[in-house]
Amino acid sequence: MTTTDDSEPSDEAVIEAASDAAEGVILSRYKQSEVTDLDVTVRFEDGLLEVDVYLNAPDAPDPEAVANEAVEAAENAVDELFEN
Repeated sequence: MTTTDDSEPSDEAVIEAASDAAEGVILSRYKQSEVTDLDVTVRFEDGLLEVDVYLNAPDAPDPEAVANEAVEAAENAVDELFEN
């Protein structure tokens, strides 16, 4: 993990952790070949995290629910970075 001078995770580390967590949730629910389209956008500016997930995948499990789980996983991953 890359940190800044005050031992906080760098913006890049935050973005990477959030992206990896979101994609991990999605790929744990669907085979990669089943996902028609996937876009995970993460912004981290001035301590504010924004995570947007667009998912086009089969109806089972519900893509909207999986996208929401992915956002939650991304937020949790970032929280863990700052707790350590």
